[in-house]
Amino acid sequence: MPGAVQKITLSSSRDIPFNKLVLSQSNVRRVKAGVSIEDLAASIARRGLLQGLNVRPVLDVGGQETGMFEVPAGGRRFRALELLVKQKRLAKTAPVPCVLRDPSSAILAEEDSLAENIERAPLHPLDQFRAFQDLRLKGQSEGEIAAAFFIPVNVVKQRLRLAAVAPALLDVYAEDGMTLQQLMAFSVSTDEARQLQVWEAIRNAWSKEPYQIRRMLTESTVRAADKRAVFVGLEAYEAAGGNVMRDLFQADDGGWLQDAVLLDRLVAEKLEVVAAEVAAEGWKWVEAAVSHPYDVTRGMREIAGTPVGLSGEERASIEALTAEHAALEAEHEGAEELPDAVDERLGEIETALKGLDRRPVLHDPADIARAGAFVSIDAEGAISIARGFVRPEDEAPAAIDADGGEAIQGRETPAPADPAAPRTVIGIAGRPPEAEDDEEEAIRPLPERLVMELTAHRTLALRDALASNPHVALTALLHRLVTDTFQRGPATGGCLEAGVRHVFFPAQAADLKDSLSARAVREREQAWKADLPREDEALWAWLDALDPAIRLALLAHCVSYGVNALFEKTDRHGGPGLSRQGLDRRLAEADRLARAVRLDMVEAGWTPSVDNYLGRVTKPRIVEAVREGVGEPAAQLLGHLKKAEMAKEAERLLAGSGWLPEPLRHAKAEAVAGTQAGAGEGTAALPAFLAGADDEESEREFEPAQLSAAE
Repeated sequence: MPGAVQKITLSSSRDIPFNKLVLSQSNVRRVKAGVSIEDLAASIARRGLLQGLNVRPVLDVGGQETGMFEVPAGGRRFRALELLVKQKRLAKTAPVPCVLRDPSSAILAEEDSLAENIERAPLHPLDQFRAFQDLRLKGQSEGEIAAAFFIPVNVVKQRLRLAAVAPALLDVYAEDGMTLQQLMAFSVSTDEARQLQVWEAIRNAWSKEPYQIRRMLTESTVRAADKRAVFVGLEAYEAAGGNVMRDLFQADDGGWLQDAVLLDRLVAEKLEVVAAEVAAEGWKWVEAAVSHPYDVTRGMREIAGTPVGLSGEERASIEALTAEHAALEAEHEGAEELPDAVDERLGEIETALKGLDRRPVLHDPADIARAGAFVSIDAEGAISIARGFVRPEDEAPAAIDADGGEAIQGRETPAPADPAAPRTVIGIAGRPPEAEDDEEEAIRPLPERLVMELTAHRTLALRDALASNPHVALTALLHRLVTDTFQRGPATGGCLEAGVRHVFFPAQAADLKDSLSARAVREREQAWKADLPREDEALWAWLDALDPAIRLALLAHCVSYGVNALFEKTDRHGGPGLSRQGLDRRLAEADRLARAVRLDMVEAGWTPSVDNYLGRVTKPRIVEAVREGVGEPAAQLLGHLKKAEMAKEAERLLAGSGWLPEPLRHAKAEAVAGTQAGAGEGTAALPAFLAGADDEESEREFEPAQLSAAE
């Protein structure tokens, strides 16, 4: 017959006055961790003691109880009660619930202390998130919850946001199917359906990084740092009913605007208001758009206005600001780092001085009647207005002089005024539809327009580099002159048989206007314009008296506008268009010029993005770019992605890698030698990025021989 099960006896509990308790030296906790004693005391003051103390009688040398009790388990609670007594918020004799252990027990006090600390099951973070959510649903505010648990309000908001993630994803997190960092990434969006779509897309993928989840959840939104969002303002966007997604766990630069259609409408409305104000000045036409192409003024004549002089008050402001700036710099001359307030003030002064330096310009009413203006948004989100451009059809008719010759066009015979109000055209350039996902495995050639856009970037960077290198500019000009003088090339008309023709870009990427090269060229152009005399005789005298170094710099600037490194269609039928041999010669000379000025397109600011390359090529091209720029392991991570996702991930991977597509790379010496040899024989090898055809139209336009391009 089996023996009877021995029953256990639980230790009794009793209330013991606090002044009869002492902290036991058997308590195993030595290192401070977790909630502070102060916060625990505040919690006890709010809620009372939720868990009693484990105590044992203190015995004298004879083994008799002394009436005092030691606390081996619950030392932090004892310290919190002790703090409340010191603060006179708890009486010294207040009864404390205790579990009284038998002093004759074989279980050591150290074992009690250790067991109490290591056998407790920590609360799963999800249980905490859901508990906060329950408190919120029962009427407690975020501030009240924060006060109850002595944590910042922002922490409460974060945990409530995590609890609001799709329940299916919370279940995955509860089963350790995703990390807390991944769950945080999902919380950036409140769209549960989209959260589940993203999880389904990546759950079996090699890479499930939080940044990838955030990017996929925000791919249809607009960053708050986008120039359109800055132009409209978040307050105006939200007032119109727009929602802003915010990341409570990472810096998000203002978040993401979810309603792109609403944002574009607000941008158009605000641009229309600005355009109407400009049109009220009397201009014949005003064109408004988010961004205009780099050469939007091609073929137009820019009229010069008269800058408005400084008023006495403005001069005084400039003097005062300049003096304050100099004083602050002198005061902190030896400091390694400026105080924040001083640094901020110096920035304010510099901004104010720049504003005073930009003088408004007055134009002749006759010019205003036939000219127009462009309204757009600059890269920083501020309004940009370019006034005073005359279209060829709006030029004043030429007057006939007494001798029968054609006089110079002037303002004597202005075109009759249009009785209608000035036309305001407001348009926001649309984006071309995304190409469908290309699942073909072969590396297809780069699209023709993409090559044209890339070579437009290279041409503009070459112009900027050449204008900064007078020696090379002079060599290039002399080469052109020697070629013409000694009949080494086709003859050209004109008196001197030399000149620079401004080359415009028939195809260009949307980001060309705001590139580093475009800004540098534009700033240099404005600086020279400000110095050049308007009258022809005065201009000749000014040029004749120039310092040689300044003369060379001006020469380099002028010569740079003639740089043409563009890839273009060729005429295969002997027509007046560009021949294959002509394109070969152009690109070979562009390579030579790039080497001479040491052109580096990475330093020129070009970096691969979805818009300017990765979203325009096939998936094998994207993988090849990542393989070349980052390495094979990174390229292998892309194979499972759809094209749109692959392009965005490749943009992130290639950031800072210095990778360039073939049309923008440095020309290799052996490639140049091969090009020159091919030119002598009338043939040239087709470069890799143009080999084959991208579509049926490309197959009709190109032949696989006698076509080379800069790498």
